[in-house]
Amino acid sequence: MHIIYKGNQVELPDEANGFVALKSLEPELKNKALAYKLGEEVFDLGRPLAEGEEPVFLTGEDPEGFEILNHSCSHLMAQALKHLYPGVLFGFGPAIEEGFYYDIDLGDRVLTDKDFPAIEAEMKKISKAAIPYKRKEISKEEALEVFKDNPYKVERISELEGTISMYEQGDFVDLCRGPHVPNTSYLKHFKLLSLAGAYWRGDSKNKQLTRIYATCWPSEDALKNYLEILEKRKANDHRKLGRDLGLFMLSEYAPGMPFFLPKGQLLMNELISYWRKIHEAHGYTEITTPTMMSRRLWETSGHWDHYKDNMYTTKVDEEDYAIKPMNCPGSILVYKNSLHSYRDLPLRYTELGHVHRHEASGALNGLFRVRAFTQDDAHMFVRRDQIGDEVKRIMALFDEVYDVFGLDYRIVLSTRPDDFIGEIEFWNESEAILAKACEESGHAYSINEGDGAFYGPKLDFKLKDSMGRTWQCGTIQLDVNLPHRFELSYVDENGEKVEPVMLHRVVFGSVERFIGVITENYGGAFPTWLAPVQVAVLPVNDEAHGEYAARVMKELKGIDVRAELSPATEKLGYRLRQAQVNKIPYTLVLGEKEAQEGSVTYRVYGDPKQITVSLEEFKKLIREHIDTKARF
Repeated sequence: MHIIYKGNQVELPDEANGFVALKSLEPELKNKALAYKLGEEVFDLGRPLAEGEEPVFLTGEDPEGFEILNHSCSHLMAQALKHLYPGVLFGFGPAIEEGFYYDIDLGDRVLTDKDFPAIEAEMKKISKAAIPYKRKEISKEEALEVFKDNPYKVERISELEGTISMYEQGDFVDLCRGPHVPNTSYLKHFKLLSLAGAYWRGDSKNKQLTRIYATCWPSEDALKNYLEILEKRKANDHRKLGRDLGLFMLSEYAPGMPFFLPKGQLLMNELISYWRKIHEAHGYTEITTPTMMSRRLWETSGHWDHYKDNMYTTKVDEEDYAIKPMNCPGSILVYKNSLHSYRDLPLRYTELGHVHRHEASGALNGLFRVRAFTQDDAHMFVRRDQIGDEVKRIMALFDEVYDVFGLDYRIVLSTRPDDFIGEIEFWNESEAILAKACEESGHAYSINEGDGAFYGPKLDFKLKDSMGRTWQCGTIQLDVNLPHRFELSYVDENGEKVEPVMLHRVVFGSVERFIGVITENYGGAFPTWLAPVQVAVLPVNDEAHGEYAARVMKELKGIDVRAELSPATEKLGYRLRQAQVNKIPYTLVLGEKEAQEGSVTYRVYGDPKQITVSLEEFKKLIREHIDTKARF
């Protein structure tokens, strides 16, 4: 049998599988390779190769390999739970971005993190046994018989058609597509992390199961590094920092609806001011639409049928009204307010709309999951021939914005789902346009098959912060549904009415959530341009240096620097520490020398070094730091 490897034709024994190929082609990966990839599909190493195939071996360092490692470890944990808690029932146990979880039903037993050491000990015992993962393909009837004592698996099997795959490892069997690591000895570096309640299939009408979160890594060092990052994340929790730095508060009188305190409002204002300037520079026009509109509008848009359970509603003059959960229908009404020619397009409307969504109380999480937030929307109305260029313009704006905050990102193209609407030709063309726009603007992308909205494909921008987490913020969505529902049109060069294509786009996603993201990303130590207080002014002695401190404050405020005076009611050392605790970018110490020379001695946050310069030099320095949006 001949296969292709790294561009060369290689001869292998007939019916050779991944193990044979690995031993022949990459012997140094013998104990590291977990599976192999053919094109976009990933297979167990035990799967036989076919003539002409070109395998790529995956290790735990590869994204697909890391997923296999963690999915396999979820089976390992489930087997350990079966040994320790006979009768336990298993729901779903997928790999997630940084590990895995398993939803389990322990009946009346309550699991706590005190049980983790015993579970981990049993997992290590099974790992040392090197139990192989064996794939089996069976009929639906056979699967129902195998899992007849587990109602969760039975429910899932009843939804499947055709041949069903499962994996055995010793005395444990699980319904699973795979692939998996060759045996349990590949799973050495794992850690159980936390517990949560999770309704079966996410439906509050169903039973609440116990969800165990855990993680598995390819080496001890990688696991140790990840656990250190988790500790850093705890210290940088935006809810804690928001409280400590006086940015925002939450109240039982308005669950999920954050209150921004004076310093937090300064931060938000600065963020919005930047947002407005960059959108104006990129050719957008800002609009404002009502917060509450008639049910008739939401019926036309389709939101009433699909989203009304998440909408806040009331009656006005005997008519149903809803507080808007999104801004799109308002932008459409603005478009319909005027006649448009093909020469007018593209039209770019932006809106900082305050929207409300009735999220489940258990899902609320600081600024990350709220019921009221400011969505930084933009809606573009374009001709079909303009889609590609407009998408590239949006991506250039995204590049500019995310670079300011030091956030890297990757792009995911979500394609046509099963329940799509519209012409398939439009979908094929649109997906190709989005892919081409990524390529022509120099951006790599991956494909998320079938995860587009029902009305059009989309690009999702996954931001990566300083602690390795991924955040969904920017999105570009193509939409022919709403323009059709609202009978939008423009007059083309032949005098004919044509429906425009609508592009939905957010860059922050939610201003509040983005503030939460950057608060954790910076650990509360915001760049100078964003910091609520940019300079702390500390006179050594109020009587001797207070007058000079007042002059410094006046001159700094005169050049729009947010300065705060810290009078000498406490010792200088204490005030210096407080400036560091409050993460103020610059701290100025003003003593006799500074007052006589007209200078300042400054210290940058996190740096013990003190530098003395003239007041005029410092004003230029900090103004440049703010104007260039520099990061330390």
